[in-house]
Amino acid sequence: MNALRSWPEFQATLRLPLMLAPMAGGTGTPTLAAAVSEAGGLGSLGAAYLTPTQISAAMAAVRARTDRPFAVNLFAPQPLPPVTPAEVEVACEELAPFHAALRLPPPTLPPQVQEDFGAQLNAVLSDPPAVFSFTFGRLPPAALGALHAAGVLVVGTATSLREARQLAQDGVDAVTVQGGAAGGHRGGWQEDALADTLTLTRQVAQDTGLPVVAAGGLMTAGDVRAALQARAALAACGTAFLLADEAGTPAPYRHALLEGTRDTVLTRAYSGRAARGLQTTLTGGVHSPLPFPHQNALTRSLRTAGAQAGHADLLSLWAGEGYRQARTAGAAQIVADLTP
Repeated sequence: MNALRSWPEFQATLRLPLMLAPMAGGTGTPTLAAAVSEAGGLGSLGAAYLTPTQISAAMAAVRARTDRPFAVNLFAPQPLPPVTPAEVEVACEELAPFHAALRLPPPTLPPQVQEDFGAQLNAVLSDPPAVFSFTFGRLPPAALGALHAAGVLVVGTATSLREARQLAQDGVDAVTVQGGAAGGHRGGWQEDALADTLTLTRQVAQDTGLPVVAAGGLMTAGDVRAALQARAALAACGTAFLLADEAGTPAPYRHALLEGTRDTVLTRAYSGRAARGLQTTLTGGVHSPLPFPHQNALTRSLRTAGAQAGHADLLSLWAGEGYRQARTAGAAQIVADLTP
């Protein structure tokens, strides 16, 4: 087992105060995580949708490309919300026309809608990364203890000061604060302030005394500098890397980003959980989504087929409000461009 270092000791091993925001679902790849770490930042694997075997393979793929530290992110365990047959029927009816347009079978809810957190965590602990981050809730004390015993620094995610205080009480080593401009799923669980990133960063840093990772709307070196001046220990960037050569962003997704004509919206249409992405016909056509993770499982086959057919409007085009500033380049160049 590795000895647990303090966050300041760990951060001193990084050459740059930058973190790749974890992007689950294929956009964030091991190659991208490794490239960001190799460039001097902290690469992240968004592993929440991966099986334990896939998590082990993804971590090995990062290590094959770099010996620098990296992070792994999972969704915090939470009770599976109940859904009624009537609710499933309504949700399927809303998606049926989209399936028919692609000549897909009618939508059905698969028997398994999420991975087992305990098995995923065991895969992470089998060859521990330097950092473990989590979203959507709080970690059980046993999980936090096991990570610390393995020498892993633990980072929770908060969208409000209240959530950050609870994470601090739990004993996390740092807190990611997610401002309202951030792309992708909202990472909190109790209340979402949709706050300005810099304001929330200052509040949490002053109130908790913990290192803060600022996330949301950080697209330029000036944005990163402002976050550090607001007392962030690290600046987390996700949308800025969507067009990276190493990202797994599908071609129609990339085209929609480069076109730059769509507004961003908060939607539950794709996953049942609030997330910021580009407006699509699906965000306007789904009004009764199932709760997460049921809706996410229900739309998976449609999203896969949409990517294969090149239909951006069927994809969850997660992106922050500043997405038009994203540029096509290698990850190392993007890191350099973001360095204050």
